[in-house]
Amino acid sequence: MNWDAFKNHDGTYYVHREYNKPMPDAELGQEATQNRKKFKKLRTVSGDELMKKTVKPARFVVNGLLPRGLNIIAGKRKEGKSWLMLDLCFSVAEGEKFLDHDTEQGTVLYLDLEDPESRLIQRARGIRDVIPSKFHEATKAGRLGGGLTEQIEDFVKEHPDTNLVVIDTLQKIRKPKGDTYAGDYAVISALKNLADRLDIAIVCIHHTRKMKAKDTFDSVLGSTGLTAAADGIYVLERKADDKPFGRLSFISRDLPDGDLPVRFDHDTCRWYPIASSDMERELLLADEAMSALVSFMQQELIYEGTATELCERLGLNIGANNLSSKLSKYKNSLQKLGVDYTKEKRNNHKVFILNYNRKKPEYDGTMKSAYTPEPMKKPGEELFVGISENGLHRTA
Repeated sequence: MNWDAFKNHDGTYYVHREYNKPMPDAELGQEATQNRKKFKKLRTVSGDELMKKTVKPARFVVNGLLPRGLNIIAGKRKEGKSWLMLDLCFSVAEGEKFLDHDTEQGTVLYLDLEDPESRLIQRARGIRDVIPSKFHEATKAGRLGGGLTEQIEDFVKEHPDTNLVVIDTLQKIRKPKGDTYAGDYAVISALKNLADRLDIAIVCIHHTRKMKAKDTFDSVLGSTGLTAAADGIYVLERKADDKPFGRLSFISRDLPDGDLPVRFDHDTCRWYPIASSDMERELLLADEAMSALVSFMQQELIYEGTATELCERLGLNIGANNLSSKLSKYKNSLQKLGVDYTKEKRNNHKVFILNYNRKKPEYDGTMKSAYTPEPMKKPGEELFVGISENGLHRTA
């Protein structure tokens, strides 16, 4: 067989697709011409050209925390995400610090698509006495592909200094289709393109799964298409449902991975950053039994007895087993506050041996105590008699 008869113009061979027979030159030439018209030539840049280009540094709406681009913040329901984002909006609108980070002042658009305007007003007044004039909100907006992109573009044209748009929640602007990788990726890519084109930060509030994940960022609800296409992922997690302490973990294309301990203040309805050691201390001292124990040991210095006897001395009605569990749970934190303990068996009873080391405490600050001991006076000896809101007090 003469294979030269089936050779393409570029020297490659071809076979007819349907009958596995050679394709006529005329047909091949026509198809090749049509295909060449469909595709544009690749525009490449050489390494030398890349080295000559100047790259603008990433621009931040919140310095060191929130760059421009498409970002997702996720957390469990009622975790405090909306409070955090509303505070972010007000801080940017006023040019004030957010979580102790400087902000770039600008006009802000908050799309509160889950709640009525009355609830937004209540929340806003809980955080601020006066709502910033650069803050704008809307409770209704189109979906992606249904007018949302145009609505945001029009808003930015009317307010050229806009640098932040918060969407609460992501699910409200998506088309009602199943979560697939391709679908999730397309949604986030569309929002990312919009953020890049307008040079703003868009933050979408989203939820996490009910089941825990080994990796914090794997807990974001939906496929990995969401996290793959976004510029930044932030996850807000509380330590416990009834505690004000939590962590804001984040990964970003423009930032090193971060983990920020935070505390929610119910009086001001705002999240505040705290040092890791401070959070550990506050978690312990927020526990009534542990707070009473620390104050008791600063008074007594040494204690030996059963958990039942210790409960009685502290005036607590929590049960011996519960107190024993708390001692094990907070052992490391107690040591940093100067309280060391061991346990041993004596006459078939578990006895706790506790010691207070005055020179050991690593934590500073004040605490409120549930235990109020009587002052003990020993001639020529100075003792701690407890801790109040004003700090440590001594008596001679």
